[in-house]
Amino acid sequence: MSVETIVDVPAASVWDAIADVGAVHERLLPGRVSATEIDGDLRILTMPNGARIRERIVAIDHDLRRLAYSVIEGQALPLTYHHATFQVVEVDGRTGVVWTTDLLPHALAGAVRARVERGIVELKAVLEAARKAASR
Repeated sequence: MSVETIVDVPAASVWDAIADVGAVHERLLPGRVSATEIDGDLRILTMPNGARIRERIVAIDHDLRRLAYSVIEGQALPLTYHHATFQVVEVDGRTGVVWTTDLLPHALAGAVRARVERGIVELKAVLEAARKAASR
């Protein structure tokens, strides 16, 4: 599954925030993630309720502006496989963000899609608010 949005922020700034894998709680999803730790290629997200999610950072490609990660432990849903990517693209002077998620079992795709759709709306709002705050 894939969800997309257009962000009113330069692509370089959007990519900088997404590629800053240790600052999800500050730069992308501050309401959804309360802390982030990095341990080698692992990222541990602490949620507001104290739950911890371990992700493996698979790739950070600055040339393609693409981040790939996989949730390996702590997911709220009983997924047996989860791999996702963010890609930042410039489209006619605007910035597109594409969040693609592959998962198993397929029966949980609807529940995951709902979470990703909410997440990309939050991400867009945070990035645009940060740009406005920086321009003041």
